[in-house]
Amino acid sequence: MSTTSTTLGTGGTGDRRRWSGLAVLVLGVLLVVVDATVLVLAIPSITETLAPSSTALLWIGDSYSFVLAGLLVSMGALSDRIGRKRLLLIGTAAFGAASLLAAYAPGPGWLIAARALLGVAGATIMPSTLSLIRALFPEARERARAIGIWGAAATAGAAAGPLVGGVLLEHFWWGSVFLLNLPVVALLLVLGGWLLPESKDPRPGRLDLLSVLCSMTGLIALVYAITEAAAHGVARWQVPVAAVLGVLGLWLFVRRQLRLADPLLDVRLFADRRFTAAVLGALIAVFGLAGVVFFMSQYLQLVRGLSPLTAGLAELPAFAGAAAASILTARLTRSAGPRAALVGGMALLGLALGALGLLRQDTSFLLLAVVFLAVGAAEGLVYTLSADLVLSAAPPARSGAASAVSETAYELGTALGIALFGSVLTAVYRGGGTPPGVDAETAARAHESLGSAVAAAQHLPGEAGQALVGMAQEAFVRGIGLAAVLAAVLVLLGAGLAWRLLRRV
Repeated sequence: MSTTSTTLGTGGTGDRRRWSGLAVLVLGVLLVVVDATVLVLAIPSITETLAPSSTALLWIGDSYSFVLAGLLVSMGALSDRIGRKRLLLIGTAAFGAASLLAAYAPGPGWLIAARALLGVAGATIMPSTLSLIRALFPEARERARAIGIWGAAATAGAAAGPLVGGVLLEHFWWGSVFLLNLPVVALLLVLGGWLLPESKDPRPGRLDLLSVLCSMTGLIALVYAITEAAAHGVARWQVPVAAVLGVLGLWLFVRRQLRLADPLLDVRLFADRRFTAAVLGALIAVFGLAGVVFFMSQYLQLVRGLSPLTAGLAELPAFAGAAAASILTARLTRSAGPRAALVGGMALLGLALGALGLLRQDTSFLLLAVVFLAVGAAEGLVYTLSADLVLSAAPPARSGAASAVSETAYELGTALGIALFGSVLTAVYRGGGTPPGVDAETAARAHESLGSAVAAAQHLPGEAGQALVGMAQEAFVRGIGLAAVLAAVLVLLGAGLAWRLLRRV
């Protein structure tokens, strides 16, 4: 099969138009990835304004990635059928509408629902941005450069989200982080319609709705189980039921794809070691970044007392590391080989996460900067190389669906990172003590989250309030340290598996 697309040509005007088209795709990926992390510095403000429970707080952080992960495969396959440019522009318009709903959310439930709608829209954008790169840059070496730039936007955008949020929160209310999307949406609609070629599978076959249902059910149920386990533990009946439903849905999906003449996703791609190792790397890379960014932003504000803007600046090394590593990925891969580059990036991420096990309430900002730099560089390298390996392993006609697998791994990694860090941190935090003289109702509120503890302490006498905040901060830091060590172990185990998978590549 071959992919039909508008040919832009090479040389002169054609080259300029293709690289301008890449700039438009960078806008698209920035729109999606910045929205995934821009909210993290607004969590304290949202806690104060909307008073969400600890469960709602996790859902505010996770609902976006939760829905995005569940729909990416289906939307990637749909883009192969109806046109990647068309779906990209439809999703962009929907993203703008959902941003307005999120900005003016009157309560936690409304905000969670708006974030979920943003996830639906984002799922139509991300696979199209990567698969259109293949249409714009058919030559492998040039495509590697383009993916490096795309990867720099994806990883650096995610890392820069907190800084962007900090700048806005310094002057405006938390809803402004969503209104920022609107001018980007307008620019993307205008320039995308003009500069991007249409690209789709010339013989796509019909869209199998049962496969779509199995994919959505499996992924959403599985992420739901992980998120609920993070909030309440595995004892609640919803967790095992959702987990079983998720595994069953994915099993039925894989079985059906193997039988269909025109599958929604060609699962035989996983027989290619490059493809499997790339998907694993993408999942694990963002797994570490999501957990670090989401909870370290709260640490910087609620434990170290930094303003949102200053906290965003403190995380700036992650942005710098991600951008530099993504751009240098192609050169590093040519000199060291994909196996050494991928595994080396994952090992660096594991070591950086392990260093957070040393976190204290007065940890040096120099150590934090080194950790942020290492996490950003590792994530940028691994994610960009993973995207290139996925596109190289997949046939051109199925690039949309294959790109969606890479993006699904990215979003699952985000949800898993927040869920794992959140479950461990919440367990340790709630196990913290309560100082004498604090009534039961105030203590219960303080054990919901660190933000709730800070708010509750404002209604207590001076010494009692300080003692409550101090104990809450100490428990929060212990939770981050333990979660980081566990995450480091998992990432290093993943690095070993990737080394084994790529041993003959």
